[in-house]
Amino acid sequence: MNPRDIRIRAVRWHALPVTLRLPLKFGLETLTSVVCARVCVTVEKADGTRAEGWGETPLSVQWVWPSPVPYDVRLRALQDFCDTLTDAYAGFAGRGHALEIGHDFLEEALPGILKQFNAGLPDGVVLPTLAALVCCSPFDLALHDAYGVAHGVPTYSTYCAPWLNRDLSAFVTPAADAQDVSFAGRHPSDYFRSPVTTKLLAWHLVGGLDFLTVAEAGANQVADGYPSSLDEWIKADGLKALKVKLRGNDAAWDFERLRRVAEVGLPLGVELFTADFNCTVMDPAYVNDVLDRVKAELPELWRRLSYVEQPFPYELEEHRIDVRSVSRRTPLFLDESAHDWRIVRLGRELGWTGVALKTCKTQTGALLSLCWARAHGMQLMVQDLTNPMMAQMTHVLLAAHAPTIAGVETNGMQFYPAASAPEAAVHPALYARRDGRVDGSSLRGPGFGYRLAEIVRELPPARRSAGR
Repeated sequence: MNPRDIRIRAVRWHALPVTLRLPLKFGLETLTSVVCARVCVTVEKADGTRAEGWGETPLSVQWVWPSPVPYDVRLRALQDFCDTLTDAYAGFAGRGHALEIGHDFLEEALPGILKQFNAGLPDGVVLPTLAALVCCSPFDLALHDAYGVAHGVPTYSTYCAPWLNRDLSAFVTPAADAQDVSFAGRHPSDYFRSPVTTKLLAWHLVGGLDFLTVAEAGANQVADGYPSSLDEWIKADGLKALKVKLRGNDAAWDFERLRRVAEVGLPLGVELFTADFNCTVMDPAYVNDVLDRVKAELPELWRRLSYVEQPFPYELEEHRIDVRSVSRRTPLFLDESAHDWRIVRLGRELGWTGVALKTCKTQTGALLSLCWARAHGMQLMVQDLTNPMMAQMTHVLLAAHAPTIAGVETNGMQFYPAASAPEAAVHPALYARRDGRVDGSSLRGPGFGYRLAEIVRELPPARRSAGR
C-alpha cells in the first residue's frame, strides 16, 4: 500500500445563495440568482491522521439543465442530488490518490446513483449527466484539496509519481488513429503548462442582455460602483479579450451583435474575440454563414476571432454532427458536451479541434480531458461558470496549469462582485481584473492554497452531513 494513500471519512455541504446584479442570458433562459454548493471532505491517511479539504461550484440551473421543467423543480433536484452525493461520497470505500478515488467514484458509483435518483423524480423530470457532474464537482474538488492538505503540499505537485499509484493508461485510452500516442508511464503533470503562469489574460463575457455602451444602458445602470456597460468595463479593467454570447437561432441578430461588440471593443484596444452560439444550432451551415459574413464584412474582427464555442447541442452522442466545415474556418471548441475524455474523443472524430475545460465538471474529469486533448493535438481553454468565492480559486488554478490558447474566462466580478468580498480581501488580484488580467499568485500553501484561515466568512449550517 502506498503510504500516501487517503480515504474519505466524512462529508458535509453548505448551500450559499447569491443574487446577480445584472441578468445573464444562457441560451433560451436567463440567470438572476444561483446557489453555490460548498463542500467539506475529511480524509484519513494511512497513519490515521485526518485533514479537511474544500470545494465549491455554482449550481447553475439554466446552464446545466436547460429544460421547460420549472426552475424551482430543477433547483430542488440539484440540491437533493447534492444531499444524495454527501452520503455516497462519505460511504465510498475507495483508497488512493484523490484523482484515483475521484475517477473510481465517477466510473463505478455515479451512474448507478444517478439512475436510482432519477427513478424517484416525477414523470418527465430527469437530471442530466451534466447536472450530475456539476453536483459532483464540489465534492471532487474538496477531495483533491484534502489530499494536498493531508500531506502539507500543493495538490498540483502531486499529479505524478510517486504520489499516484496508476499512470494515465489506467484512466484514458488513445484514439484508434493515434498510433504515436501512449499514456503508459505518463501522468497529468506531463501535460501541464511549463512554467506555471499565475498572471493570466482575462476574458470578459458579453451576455445577450448586456448593455454595450453607457448611452444604451441609460437609466438602467446599476448604482453599485461597478460598470453597467461593455465600454465601461473595457476602460475600467483594461480588457483585451471578449467572449460574445449569441442566440444561435437568428443569424442576422448574431452578426449584428458581433459587429456592434467589435465596434465598441476595437477602438478601446480589445485584441481577441470569441463567439459562443449557446448550443442552439443544429446545422453547421448556420455557423458557416455567420462566419463567412464576418470574414467578408468585418475583416478586423475576423483576424482577431480566436475560436467558436459549442454551437451545437449538449448531447454529442445523440447529435453526431460532422463539424469539419466549421473547424476549417476557425478553431471549434467543445464546452457543454465535453462531459469527459470519451466525449472529447468523439468530438475529435467529428471535427472539433479544441476543448473548453471547466472545474465545474469535476477536477478529475478536467485533468483527464486536458491530458487526452493535449496528447492528441487539440487546443485548450478554461471557461467560467460565473465563478464567485472559492470556486474562482480552483478555476484560475486550473488555467494557471493548463496550456490554454490565451488566458482564462473570468466573469464572476461582472455579475456578483460583492459575493466574493471576504475572499477578495485575501486574494485581491484574483477577484479584480487589472490591465486585462487576473493574478492567482496569492494562492499558496497546501491543497489548493485557499488560505481559509485568513478569510472571514461565516457559512450557513450544513445542509447535510455524513461520516463513518
